Amino acid sequence: MKNIHTLIKDVYHVAEQDNWFVQADTERYCSELGHRLLERLTGEERTPALRLSQMGEQCPRSLWASVRSPSIREKFTAPTKIKFHFGDVVEAMAIALAKAAGHDVRGEQDELELLGVKGHRDCVIDGCIVDVKSTNSRSLQTVKAKLVSEDVFLRSYLDQLDGYLLASADDPVVTEKDKAYLWFVDKAMGHMVLYEHTLRKDHITKRVASYKEIVARHEPPACTCGVVPEGASGNLKLDLKASYNPYKYFCFPDLRTFLYKGKDGVKPVHLVKVVRKPDVPEVDRDGKIVYN
Repeated sequence: MKNIHTLIKDVYHVAEQDNWFVQADTERYCSELGHRLLERLTGEERTPALRLSQMGEQCPRSLWASVRSPSIREKFTAPTKIKFHFGDVVEAMAIALAKAAGHDVRGEQDELELLGVKGHRDCVIDGCIVDVKSTNSRSLQTVKAKLVSEDVFLRSYLDQLDGYLLASADDPVVTEKDKAYLWFVDKAMGHMVLYEHTLRKDHITKRVASYKEIVARHEPPACTCGVVPEGASGNLKLDLKASYNPYKYFCFPDLRTFLYKGKDGVKPVHLVKVVRKPDVPEVDRDGKIVYN
């Protein structure tokens, strides 16, 4: 009998066929993908508000800015926008494959609300909340080892699931009330892993209350972004997670960014303290070369 635990096997079986989808499946997939792309490209900006997708651990100063002063957010680069679209493609494909494999898929993009905070879940498959995530091969190994909670980027997904689960407590479409699933898809190799997560009710209720209090303040709270040494020069840089913070210049107005060459291309390093100026190009917050 098909259920959430046979999802990956059943999807692989569909993909093994010479003709993946029948015409109806293909048309539905293309229609859904087109809708998602159009919404991302032309959709109206939502009124700034706390969202269930923001429940992961983050700097309170940045969280405050995301709701109270969102205009100061860094602009998305072209590669970042393309990366987001990859996520849309993967999500639409995975859900279409689940339907083609004969699984019960409902509740796509339903709006949820928990303690006044809204969000949208991806879908409900076989009565279980499922969030589809595109990832790389390295992160997929972390998922396979069941170390999601130890990964600084992946564990924020668990907080989202907690929010979606508790917000769906009275939803008859969701029959599994204390477990939800992250469906990881390796966008490079095509491998898939389903990760089971158990609801942490106290954790998410405390997190929502804390974040609501933060964004309700009239003045921004202190920054908690991580800072680590850069070499032995005395320079200090943002740690990996903080370097992705789109409000890092709000947290550090004097932040300086230098471009280092690595094996995977140019890598920006964000210095909060410069004792010795690196002998590499410096750029401003818009990515333009600074000469000084």
